[in-house]
Amino acid sequence: MKRPAPSSRSTGFAAGEATRAPAAPGGLLEDREIEEIERSWPDGLTSRQIVDVFETRGIRFSEATLRKYVQLGLLPRSVRVGRKGKHRGSCGLYPSHVVRRVNVVKGMMAEDRTIEEIQRSFARFKDDIESVENNLRELISGFEREAKAPNVAADGRRELEREITEAKRAAGELVRRIASLERRISAHVEPSSGGGTAGGGSDLY
Repeated sequence: MKRPAPSSRSTGFAAGEATRAPAAPGGLLEDREIEEIERSWPDGLTSRQIVDVFETRGIRFSEATLRKYVQLGLLPRSVRVGRKGKHRGSCGLYPSHVVRRVNVVKGMMAEDRTIEEIQRSFARFKDDIESVENNLRELISGFEREAKAPNVAADGRRELEREITEAKRAAGELVRRIASLERRISAHVEPSSGGGTAGGGSDLY
């Protein structure tokens, strides 16, 4: 039976709305769960929604821990995105592959990796992946602006919007594949023989 995806509201679940599922085996999400979340939220998730993904499955996680991961450079920073509709402001969204990254970090913590080892395992590819994602986001945003130009006919605009939606989906899939490859490579990184000066992974809770 499939578990429900997190609420689409930026504030996450309403009080009393979330139902705690049994804890995932080993305290980690399964690949099929992560893939379903990434497909369901191609535009990203708020910090509250990311926490709900784990908490509603019985896995301990908090917004304070999420912020700490960002400060340590283990996760990308959120991007401010305007909400649809008038006077709705904006909200901070994290790319959907952040859920997979959090899962990897928690797995490495369970293996007693030090903070320094975890940071090193991501440092090699993190900036490149974020650059690819940011460039794709900016490119597609440019397409969306051009498609809304007043000199574009209504029929042409609808066709362009359809193709842009497909391109956005394909771009999201590309980033997910890259993030998945990074996860697999990181999973095979051997701990260094020398003891790090930083604390153990448990410090990241």
